Amino acid sequence: MIRAFDMFCGLGGSSRGAAAAGATVVGGIDAWPLATEVFSRNFPSATVFASKTQDQDPVHVVAEVGAVDLLLASPECTSHSCARGSRPRCEDSRNTAFEVVRYARAMEPRWVVVENVVNMRRWPRYEEFLADLRRAGYRVVEHVLDAADFGVRQRRRRLFLLCDRDADPPRRISKRPGRKPSARGILGAPGSWRCLPLKKPGRAKATLARAERAVKALGTDESFLIVYYGNDGAGGWQPLTVPLRTVTTLDRFGLCEPGPEGLTLRMLQPAELARAMGFGEELILDLGSRRDRIKLLGNCVCPPVMEAAVAALIGEAGAVGAPAVSRVTPALAEAENGDSAVDELLVA
Repeated sequence: MIRAFDMFCGLGGSSRGAAAAGATVVGGIDAWPLATEVFSRNFPSATVFASKTQDQDPVHVVAEVGAVDLLLASPECTSHSCARGSRPRCEDSRNTAFEVVRYARAMEPRWVVVENVVNMRRWPRYEEFLADLRRAGYRVVEHVLDAADFGVRQRRRRLFLLCDRDADPPRRISKRPGRKPSARGILGAPGSWRCLPLKKPGRAKATLARAERAVKALGTDESFLIVYYGNDGAGGWQPLTVPLRTVTTLDRFGLCEPGPEGLTLRMLQPAELARAMGFGEELILDLGSRRDRIKLLGNCVCPPVMEAAVAALIGEAGAVGAPAVSRVTPALAEAENGDSAVDELLVA
């Protein structure tokens, strides 16, 4: 049995992916109490800490959860993300990456997977972070993976650092063959939610302009998505025939559908965004407000991508019936086409 612990666990996207790859999730930690409550509902047998990683002694954590073979970590990404624009970066937030090293030294897992936004590589301390992982005994391989290449109905490029104490991490991660899935597959049944006329009084001019551009390209009989909060040269809309653009912590996608009296508009619902993140119906997300649920999902890791990364990293050790690889650490003793990663780079 491969025992996994999830740092910055959120609602548990990384853990869901690791479990699908054969790991047993034994614990998690997150500073947002709502996130840890949702995580506990989805992983009731795991020991969960509602705390900042900085405020916990990892030796105590190991004493609580037992030996750990696989450490999953998604350090705070807000101050790395290009979505932050020109707003000042918070160095304390970015430095949470070094907590991964501190926990890894105490837990001594064989494997570590670090996930973050791609722009983390531009952080001035990024090379120092990699060097610390190497000094902790890990060989490190860097991958940039797009969720749409793994059957997820969303384009979401993220950095994955695969770390192994005993062997070279994989330099290839198999993508899912076939065409990239479309956003249409995330939509709920027609009529499930209230839709308002697109041209209702008070509708923002910018919203109407986005819709006009879509209608000019697709015609009046096609549904499409209006995309808020992003300037990418795509006109503020996207067709349903391609993967959804990146899900964020904001309510940013509106569905326009033709009707007897013209186009209607409604926002995508949390259940639809969960499907866009690669979750199945097994996800329990019944706490918090609508805004809270969207924030939880936007902060999440797509389970199918983490599943592919973990499966490649742990290899045959994760197969059903494989012998356990857990070790007693000192701390515990004391208490879609192609088969290679995108932009893959060996860093150690």
